[in-house]
Amino acid sequence: MNQPLFTMFDLFLNTTRPKQDSFFCKNDVNDVRLGEIVSSSFENFERAAVVILGCPQAEGVRRNNGRLGAELAPDAIRSQFYKLTPFGISAKIFDLGDTLIQETLEETHDLHTKIVEQVLRDGKKIIVLGGGNDVSYADGCAVANVFGRRNWLALNIDAHFDVRADQPRNSGTPYRQLLDEQHLKPENFYEIGYQSQTASPAYFDYLKKLGVNLISLEEFQISNLKSQIQDKLSTFNSQLSTFWGFDVDSVRASDAPGVSAPSPIGLTANEFINLSVLAGILPQTKIIEFTEVNPNFDTDNRTAKLVAIAMHKFLSALK
Repeated sequence: MNQPLFTMFDLFLNTTRPKQDSFFCKNDVNDVRLGEIVSSSFENFERAAVVILGCPQAEGVRRNNGRLGAELAPDAIRSQFYKLTPFGISAKIFDLGDTLIQETLEETHDLHTKIVEQVLRDGKKIIVLGGGNDVSYADGCAVANVFGRRNWLALNIDAHFDVRADQPRNSGTPYRQLLDEQHLKPENFYEIGYQSQTASPAYFDYLKKLGVNLISLEEFQISNLKSQIQDKLSTFNSQLSTFWGFDVDSVRASDAPGVSAPSPIGLTANEFINLSVLAGILPQTKIIEFTEVNPNFDTDNRTAKLVAIAMHKFLSALK
């Protein structure tokens, strides 16, 4: 049964349209690009299987004393994504634009949660483009509200835990909020790729006592845990709706220089891409999110291109 028309009007009223110059056009029938295929027109929303949504704000990064610029990321990523070809992609994609940024971070999160909830209730997968990593709280709340607090799985691909006990909320607090407010069961939460030199022992103990699944960068790279993670998610958690939070800080600076908190070590670009492929392969994946890209420091648009390719590989892997 079709959704009532007012539902889609609500989505459109609370988002801004993507900039038309982001939609690259090759004008070659033998070399069509995504910018010539993906729609942002209201009448095409219902037919889409995957929705792109930006949240262009860096207030959470500012509160966390990070370097600003993440608010520019959704447009920068779109510009690179729409230059790519649709090779291997069969899903219909719709670009909903960006969440309308409110006067406070808290109000922006509330509105963003409602938008993501509606998209999920409409039966679509969603790709969220941050902005700061604080948007994980809003996205996580949406998943919990739609599928139930006990029925979803969260994976934070990140160099940092993001469970700071700060007030007010910021880019370092989203998963602490989700856990403390009981939106997310600790045993359904994975911290993947954290780096010990940037991780607080106190927060490590906090997560360990809760029973969170902790996989350091070294463990991931040395033990080839990708296949183990895939087996675990496929076998034991096939009924759990899954959220993937890709903080691009997790990637080494040589592959992703334009991030909020760069590091000379981290996941390689290929490892990052492989995880996005895994997210696409698993049918229970409902939402993937890319955060902390900072175009102000992005050499040759390298980081925006990496995320664009990750989006492409995710879409190509969808069944």
